[in-house]
Amino acid sequence: MTTFAWEGKQFVRDGKPVTVLSGAIHYFRIVPAYWRDRLLKLKACGFNTVETYVAWNLHEPKEGQFCFEGMADLVGFIETAAEVGLDVIVRPSPYICAEWEFGGLPAWLLGYPEMRLRCSDPAFLAKVDAYYDELIPRLIPLLCTNGGPIIAMQIENEYGSYGNDTAYLDYLRQGLIRRGVDVLLFTSDGPTDQMLQGGTVPGVLATVNFGSRAAESFAKFREYRPDEPLMCMEYWNGWFDHWTEEHHTRDAADAAAVFAEMLDAGASVNFYMFHGGTNFGFTSGANHSKTYEPTITSYDYDAPLTEWGDVTEKYKLIRSVIEKRFGPVEAPLPEPVTRRRYGTVRLTERAGLFGQLGSLSTRFERVCPEPMERLGQNDGFIVYTTFVSGPRRKQQLVLQDVRDRAQVFLNGKPAGVVERWNPQPLEISIPEGGATLTLLVENMGRVNYGPLLRDPKGITEGVRLDNQFLFHWTIDTLPLDSLEPIKFEAREEGEAVDGPAFYRGRFDVEEAADTFLRLDGWTKGVAFVNGFNLGRYWERGPQKTLYVPGPLLKQGENELVLLELHGAREAAVLLDDRPDLGAGAGVDPSVLQFVEEEA
Repeated sequence: MTTFAWEGKQFVRDGKPVTVLSGAIHYFRIVPAYWRDRLLKLKACGFNTVETYVAWNLHEPKEGQFCFEGMADLVGFIETAAEVGLDVIVRPSPYICAEWEFGGLPAWLLGYPEMRLRCSDPAFLAKVDAYYDELIPRLIPLLCTNGGPIIAMQIENEYGSYGNDTAYLDYLRQGLIRRGVDVLLFTSDGPTDQMLQGGTVPGVLATVNFGSRAAESFAKFREYRPDEPLMCMEYWNGWFDHWTEEHHTRDAADAAAVFAEMLDAGASVNFYMFHGGTNFGFTSGANHSKTYEPTITSYDYDAPLTEWGDVTEKYKLIRSVIEKRFGPVEAPLPEPVTRRRYGTVRLTERAGLFGQLGSLSTRFERVCPEPMERLGQNDGFIVYTTFVSGPRRKQQLVLQDVRDRAQVFLNGKPAGVVERWNPQPLEISIPEGGATLTLLVENMGRVNYGPLLRDPKGITEGVRLDNQFLFHWTIDTLPLDSLEPIKFEAREEGEAVDGPAFYRGRFDVEEAADTFLRLDGWTKGVAFVNGFNLGRYWERGPQKTLYVPGPLLKQGENELVLLELHGAREAAVLLDDRPDLGAGAGVDPSVLQFVEEEA
């Protein structure tokens, strides 16, 4: 049994003063075969603790159906951390932000349109309770008070950035205690008056999140908590990327200097991120301040460990800071993970998307075009089809509040694209006798931060030609959680690559190793290796490659499938040994101080 608490301005572990040196590593962004490698590299950098969020939507993807296996094996990750010799901070709050789909909230909550999120609404609290009844008992044996590695747990995440319902925060606190949690509880917020007033709970440890100007941030914290330990629960030593932007980087020396400044102030620190990992599948979220900004597949974050687990200059400088204050780090650094260039893969088979709807989708008939959540769908794509009478000349097709990107087809032929961030109507003409109108809508990630958190996907309001709404739709949901039903046909060499269509190729592997899927010449879509969804790609960048962890490959024949939405120069891709996250854009540390949306 271990005790971890705070006495005055100092954390104490088994009664002895301790500085928490923690790094964020999210189990759900790393294939389980690499958990130990990443945790060993954290320890080899001189850290004593690992921190992780817990993503509700990963563990309860459908209401009442729980998953704690594979990449969702939270207990396995925590047990591995204990074996490595690390303490663990767990942040199981219903909402996590994390640039993760819907901030970790399950999409099925949006199927209850009257429910209010992240507050004392009894309907929302009932869903949280049902989830916690499954989650928290799994963590109780792992608490340090029961001989496990968990030393602290979070109540809610950056709540002061969202609301001021302190009764809700206390309800979550009491719920953890009632289920047997007896370790240190805490909140984390930006160091501003509004955030510290709205997000903290009397008698519960408060922590702050920022990326620069440490003295100023801690001074604001001290105005509210003069007698508690200083802890930066999220030290933003890098930053994340949105599609169409440049890849963000932060000067390594600057990041190490701010870390040293915090240690000089007597603070404990949790690096966000120490190792970012990958937004595999459809798990990346989005921001929305002035406009909608979807997050890319890579979550490299310019962290001390790269997306693929390599040590960086930032890693070395941080370890140097730790060794200067706490002595030599004795934990050995694991060998780098092997990377391979497997070369060109030719995609020799094709299956048109619309021709596969009968086997891939669930079909609904509705008067109005309903959003995904009303039809029980979380992620992926959704297809809306209706018949429009003609003739009609040069009318404005309006997709009222489309979320997020719609490809428009008339009688199966492309008629244009409507994007949420550029919702201009399309001018179309309907021939005499009418035409079939088809809309293929892509969910590019739900908003994960800020006041626009409620973010249903698909056609959320309606479809108009000029001012006339179109009714009576056939709707096909396309979550793409399995590709097995797809019926591929062989392609002729040199045949045009056009979409929306699935393309399949095969490649042989003698020895499985990490590799990077390079998609030069392809436009936009989703990539799958051996049935595993690697995530979205887009020629607009910044990232030019998708990370393929070696454990996803097998000796012998492997399968690669692309869902290409538009087209490509040729039906071939490259499996390279070099990543390409795009052109770098340095992060101004001043934007890392208070709220993430300011970046």
